Amino acid sequence: MIRRISFFDSRQGVPKHARRRTLRGEYFCQEEGLALLLALCLAGPVLAQPDGAMIYRDLCASCHAESRLGGTGPALLPENLGRLKGEKLEALIATGRAMTQMPGFAGTLSAEDIAAVAAYVSAPLAETPVWGAAEIAGSRQMEADYQAAEAPVFKADPMNVTLVVETGDHHVSVLDGDTFEVLDRFQTPFAVHGGPKFSPDGRYVFIMSRDGWVQKYDLWSLSVVGQVRAGLNSRNIAMSADGKWLAVANYLPSTLAILSTADLSVAKVVDVAAKDGTPSRVSAVYQAPQRGTFVLALKDVPEIWEIATTEDGGPYPEGFVHSNEAGVEEAVGVEKGLFARRRIAVSAPLDDFFFSPDYRNLIGANREGETGVVVNLDVGREIASLPLPGMPHLGSGISWLRDGHRVMAVPHLNEGSISVIDMEDWSLVKVIHTSGPGFFLRSHAGTPYLWADVFTGEHKGEMHIIDKQSLEVVKVITPEPGKTVAHTEFTKDGKFALVSIWEDEGAVIVFDAATQTEIKRLPMRKPSGKYNVWNKISFEDGTSH
Repeated sequence: MIRRISFFDSRQGVPKHARRRTLRGEYFCQEEGLALLLALCLAGPVLAQPDGAMIYRDLCASCHAESRLGGTGPALLPENLGRLKGEKLEALIATGRAMTQMPGFAGTLSAEDIAAVAAYVSAPLAETPVWGAAEIAGSRQMEADYQAAEAPVFKADPMNVTLVVETGDHHVSVLDGDTFEVLDRFQTPFAVHGGPKFSPDGRYVFIMSRDGWVQKYDLWSLSVVGQVRAGLNSRNIAMSADGKWLAVANYLPSTLAILSTADLSVAKVVDVAAKDGTPSRVSAVYQAPQRGTFVLALKDVPEIWEIATTEDGGPYPEGFVHSNEAGVEEAVGVEKGLFARRRIAVSAPLDDFFFSPDYRNLIGANREGETGVVVNLDVGREIASLPLPGMPHLGSGISWLRDGHRVMAVPHLNEGSISVIDMEDWSLVKVIHTSGPGFFLRSHAGTPYLWADVFTGEHKGEMHIIDKQSLEVVKVITPEPGKTVAHTEFTKDGKFALVSIWEDEGAVIVFDAATQTEIKRLPMRKPSGKYNVWNKISFEDGTSH
């Protein structure tokens, strides 16, 4: 059974048929932009000074919105650009951005044009956009015809359902993990990002878009429940261990929005700033179930935050304490209870992080640096540094047992390598070399292999199969030469691996995980992430948060 629903444009509040779209969907259409510029040149003399605002409207607004508050692409504001300024920004406009839908415009625009666009998006808006509790509450839309089913309306194992995010036309397909039949296909907000999050019982899933919309979907009923805009430019979401709260990490505004999962109402909006008042974007938020907290990385200030998700959270002192004896509260500004905040100082801002399985240690990195750090969350300080050059993608890190030792592996976005780290002494075990920079690593307790993609460059069609014990590449598969192959997910039992042909006219390929033999191919519109209910709610070895 396949259902289709309508969804309003998350940026404009208009039906999708009224959206301004290019012929290539969410991509920039360089050809159309070039034609327009040529027409302008033929119609009259060339302007002495390029108009950055006009160029932006013609080439950039379809993805980033005319308001610059973000759409399929991120918000383009000084607060959002952060450290990307001046020559760095101009270079990005000229060459494009790897691992994204951002093309290069060096062949379309002159150096002066690029400088004008960079200056325009680097300038502050006339008015700082406000998106607080009132605005979030005002955006909330619950589906009037939604009815909760008493049991799943399908015969498949609800724990073995897999969601496939199709970015080509902004839909999610719901797959039976045994037959791989499409149970439902529903429309999502633009530019789903950061990975859906499931309720602890696996019934509900929450999906976030880059422009801050959060959608709630009932897997039993195969129905959208509602949606709310929690920010203007958002990074990812996290579910509390008890399933009551959903945290939304925002780039714009600099907040953490906490929603009730029951009805998407606003529980709290936390302004994010360092002790000295410097505001910061939230670069990542994940749950730490054993700790009963959300853990946040702050992109612009050297702090990690913990936010309590239980009524007995804390106490967390803001200042110095003479004694940590139980029951003694001598510091000024002690926070305790639900949503209490704890600050942990780190040596540099972190872009992303990974947890040890017991959630005592956090492994984080700044993508501009050459090292990672290990932060012991119990004592609240850094305890080790790690050699992690080449932009580690810690959000895609995985861990497993090797020779009785817990190890973790992380790919690098700028080089063809995977770093394997011993999680007991934090030593570098091995660097596994691949044929190009990868984006995703995945495995499962039921398989002896990890699967690593390449994603960009001439080898983007390769998937590396790596033995988890020997740490050797045992096979390289190329499902469709010349096409981007990326992101692996496993079925509940680990017997099958699902891999994306990451193209607009792409597919999800089902492999026998033991033999890497293709079993089935499902046509999809640019399928990106795939998320199995059981693997995500059980924190299966080999999956990410």
